[in-house]
Amino acid sequence: MTEKQQAAQRDILKRVEEVIARGPYSDTWESLCQYRAPKWYEDAKFGIFVHWGVYSVPAFGNEWYPRHMYIEGTPEFAHHKKTYGDQKDFGYKDFIPLFKAEKFDAAGWMDLFHAAGAKYVMPVAEHHDGFQMYQSELSHWNAAEMGPKRDVLGELRREAEARGLVFCASDHRAEHCWFFNGGLTFDSDIPENPEFYDVQVPCEDTERMKHDLYAPVPPKAHLDNWLARLCELVDNYRPQVVWFDWWIQQVAFRPYLRKFAAYYYNRAAEWGVGVAINYKYASYMLGSAVFDVERGQLEAIRPQLWQTDTAIAKNSWGYTEHNDFKDPVDIVGDLVDIVSKNGVLLLNVGPRPDGTITDEDRQVLLSIGNWLKVNGEGIYGTRPWIKFGEGPTRVQEGAFSDTSRAPFTTEDIRYTYKPGKIYAFCMKRPPDGVMRLKALARCFENGADYDVKGVTQLGGGAVPIERDESFMTICIGDTPDDGYPVGFMIEIG
Repeated sequence: MTEKQQAAQRDILKRVEEVIARGPYSDTWESLCQYRAPKWYEDAKFGIFVHWGVYSVPAFGNEWYPRHMYIEGTPEFAHHKKTYGDQKDFGYKDFIPLFKAEKFDAAGWMDLFHAAGAKYVMPVAEHHDGFQMYQSELSHWNAAEMGPKRDVLGELRREAEARGLVFCASDHRAEHCWFFNGGLTFDSDIPENPEFYDVQVPCEDTERMKHDLYAPVPPKAHLDNWLARLCELVDNYRPQVVWFDWWIQQVAFRPYLRKFAAYYYNRAAEWGVGVAINYKYASYMLGSAVFDVERGQLEAIRPQLWQTDTAIAKNSWGYTEHNDFKDPVDIVGDLVDIVSKNGVLLLNVGPRPDGTITDEDRQVLLSIGNWLKVNGEGIYGTRPWIKFGEGPTRVQEGAFSDTSRAPFTTEDIRYTYKPGKIYAFCMKRPPDGVMRLKALARCFENGADYDVKGVTQLGGGAVPIERDESFMTICIGDTPDDGYPVGFMIEIG
């Protein structure tokens, strides 16, 4: 860092302590667990994640290309040498001038995300590679000064808020201190460029690095800079969710996590807005932030709000030339299942390096938007009912299981709730057009039963029902079977 950048960091860290001292939150778990997720987030249900950065230029493998290109024996290492030459002569930093974003249109992106039915948008502010997608006083290696030479995050924020989308941001810098350490094992450009690559912490065991809470130990300089960058991001762009990747669970981060949360929550209190932090595994204490499951779901209702983050592409978060795209029918099924369990879905797209969004991503988003135009009443602003659903299909709980779910059957139902209304989604249309709900059969156990006043098919009109001690049956309207869940509003009194 230059002397000017060091001075800026000292000023930010001083401000952190001052803001925490003013309260209302202090940097203790006892204080931070008084936090409550904002209502806008509970109501939103669907947001868009955007992984876009320098890693989109090679468009090979996935967004971890910057790491793998420095690890001998990987396909990325071989591809890089064949395509660009030795890593000593053409390193990752040399992709930055090729990241021109010449067709980037923030307004066009937000028009698309709005049409998709999203309520919040979360571009990556900084990925593991350390290249900031926004203007910063702490580094010259940012999109406003290099590559696109545009304040990408600033443009996206303005266009998002102009369309009523809540602006959020993700930060992956925690992993940067070891992300390029493969380049220390052979003759590469890593050691000669510490301003961008930082001082890389060696660790030969990649799996240990992913899961060990104690190794490798990040240096204090990295931790201080991590906190300073985050607080600069918060002050200058005011994201209403800050999302973190997994490595903040490393024990050395714990005091810094508390400081950031106290600073962020106090700033939000000053601004009068509701904010949230997303975390994985056990990085934050239960109740102090919003739990996030990467490429996976939960098997039952969680009392606290939670989030799934997943991507339209099965193989990568960023753009590659060979992305394998999901079917929008499957994504909508997951959305309904997630919402029925008190979750929200954050769905990722990976734009090309020129800033355009692929036709495949666009088609998926517009298909979801068309479904939400009809069925959104049963998604937005809902809460879990007394049970999330019924039927034989069980979703595998945990991360990285997003392509392992069995197809939903005609017996699978998912429920959501608003006062006086139960929403029931038939996850796969039965051949006879009759939906059978066990949970709403006539039942006088313990003297309890619902007075069902009527049932309306979402996007349609009233539909006939029958109730006995086994089921409440609903006749699905005469609409084409397009494979998507079919939604109903059940009015109760």
